[in-house]
Amino acid sequence: MRTGEEVQNGRERQKPGGIVCVGNFIVDRIHTLSYWPEQGSLTHILHQDMGVGGGAANVVTDLASLGFPGRLSVAGAVGDDRDGDFVRDRHAALGIDVEGLRTLAGHATAHTHVMNVPGQSRTFFYHGGSNDLLTDGAVDPAAYAASGHKIFYLGYLMLLPALDRKDEHGSSGAARLLKAARDAGLLTCVDFVSSEDPAFAEQVAVALPHCDYVIVNETEAGRATGLTVRDKAGTLLMSSVETAGQMLLDRGVTRGVIIHAPELSIWFTPGRTPVKTPAYPVDPAAIVSPVGAGDAFCAAVLYGLHEGWPIDRITAVAHRAAVHCLGGATATDGIPDMSVLLAEIVDETPSK
Repeated sequence: MRTGEEVQNGRERQKPGGIVCVGNFIVDRIHTLSYWPEQGSLTHILHQDMGVGGGAANVVTDLASLGFPGRLSVAGAVGDDRDGDFVRDRHAALGIDVEGLRTLAGHATAHTHVMNVPGQSRTFFYHGGSNDLLTDGAVDPAAYAASGHKIFYLGYLMLLPALDRKDEHGSSGAARLLKAARDAGLLTCVDFVSSEDPAFAEQVAVALPHCDYVIVNETEAGRATGLTVRDKAGTLLMSSVETAGQMLLDRGVTRGVIIHAPELSIWFTPGRTPVKTPAYPVDPAAIVSPVGAGDAFCAAVLYGLHEGWPIDRITAVAHRAAVHCLGGATATDGIPDMSVLLAEIVDETPSK
């Protein structure tokens, strides 16, 4: 991760444009365990780390670490507590505009205890706190468009209850917010969370017509469409993933659906053949924590979209960003400057 001084110096040479990241702001306390215990048993905490988490927090922090050349801003809600101060200070130190972070008195900042067993998956114990109270009225997309921002990122749908809920008119706060962002001239990009909520597909569907891009993993794509994307052995069902991507386009996503998985990513564009990019192999022993890899992928995609890069270049650096994230203890501390990722994809291009 780049230091605050380096990022601030980069902001002095800031290019036009910018990205505002809206949604979840969480304090993650990551516990690395010796093993996963049975109920009523004891396990040892081998190591602990603390960092920011949540879609908006992870993506904007990763963009700062990548050396994104435009404006970076955040909008959301935190509590009037030490965790809220931590979130605000952490972002401000990276040169990110935090004026859009509202403090909700009497409420806790969202926080998660992440239980990580090396070589296995992680488990999240989450308290929504202030995130659960974020409404569309708390964010003014037109103000960000007026200040030169180009991209409006919202994450995560299905972890922002006040935005996700359908109202009596069949709309939702997320749909209204995304419509306002698009009406203001911003490019709307959305990510989901891997929730098992039975209302997942129904609630997400309301927002899809207001999304320019949807960037999700294979599990989230399956839950948004009701499709099974892996068999009982865990093998990726490619035909189901391809169907899910097309279904999301058919349900209103206008410019692109990007589905990423440990095996590959698939970029769907209306009227074009999907672009498949294999993921880079990773030695399981080199994985410190899998937390945040999807957000790192998303951040690199947003960077490339903002800069107008071709799809193959964007997906290549996005997969490299995810690989680097796997080597960090928190969701955001393994991300290098974009120049490192670009050099890596050049070095790994096969000779003709």
